[in-house]
Amino acid sequence: MITKEKLILTQEWDKTFPKSEKVEHSKVTFVNRYGITLAADMYVPKNGEGRLPAIAVSGPFGAVKEQCSGLYAQTMAERGFLTIAFDPSFTGESGGNVRYMASPDINTEDFMAAVDFLSLHEKVDADRIGIIGICGWGGMAINTAALDTRIKATAAMTMYDMTRVNAKGYFDSEDSEEARYQKRAAMCAQRIEDLKAGEYKLGGGVVDPLPEDAPFFVKDYYDYYKTPRGYHPRSLNSNGGWNVIGCESFMNQPILQYSHEIRSAVLIVHGEKAHSCYFGKDAFANMVKDSKYAGNKELLIIPGASHTDLYDGGGKDAIPFDKLEGFFAGNLK
Repeated sequence: MITKEKLILTQEWDKTFPKSEKVEHSKVTFVNRYGITLAADMYVPKNGEGRLPAIAVSGPFGAVKEQCSGLYAQTMAERGFLTIAFDPSFTGESGGNVRYMASPDINTEDFMAAVDFLSLHEKVDADRIGIIGICGWGGMAINTAALDTRIKATAAMTMYDMTRVNAKGYFDSEDSEEARYQKRAAMCAQRIEDLKAGEYKLGGGVVDPLPEDAPFFVKDYYDYYKTPRGYHPRSLNSNGGWNVIGCESFMNQPILQYSHEIRSAVLIVHGEKAHSCYFGKDAFANMVKDSKYAGNKELLIIPGASHTDLYDGGGKDAIPFDKLEGFFAGNLK
């Protein structure tokens, strides 16, 4: 029997973006195959008629649905899609009784459970479902598209490959057996310390206060997560971060292994100045290499945009919503 955890859902509007008068907003829940109940915000266009094309949105990695995934979902609803923005397992308002853990498997399942929910919704055309993943959830979205044949279109925005960065470090600077061994040993030691303490130690969110000599990408994150622009009290990145061992299993899990077998449409969007741009470029190259399905794959680089500019536009309308609307409208026919 599939049962739902009892979640406490905030009913007042507590997003980092203004509420649109063009859509109906409500809170919904659904259960993944591990029995974890996920919380989501649903956005339905007020002028929508009949069964609608639908999109599930999540990310960034360590953010909550009240931040940029909700902005994406609400904006795409304004453009005619029924959308949900959901909190992944163990985060935000979603369930899971060990908080602030991540899993390549469970988090991929979170997206598939969102597709389950949309497929059965009375206002959704089950043959017209897509997904949007942002930052670390961009990689998860591509991984989900390789597994879930119901998905007709996927957009990965300012994406990270979380398995690659955990196993190899930024820009693959820690790509050696010895470096990985030291990481594994440190996390195994932390597991024992956590058990002794009776709680999991947090790794810390975005650094605060911001050091004067911080790298540009750290400043970029700080400007979003630690200022009124994007701060949210339930966001891991805005506060205490993931558990130190929260991403341990990512080190042995290459999530993009079968991306070249994705038959549905995929759009990868990255900012030209994003420190993470190499993830998107490499993911696209690997997805189309030796693929029979390269014709509906696209890489779009936004001139002058940083990583977080694709979170909320960065004050320069950097998110290509017209492109996203055309991509999903064309592929969710």
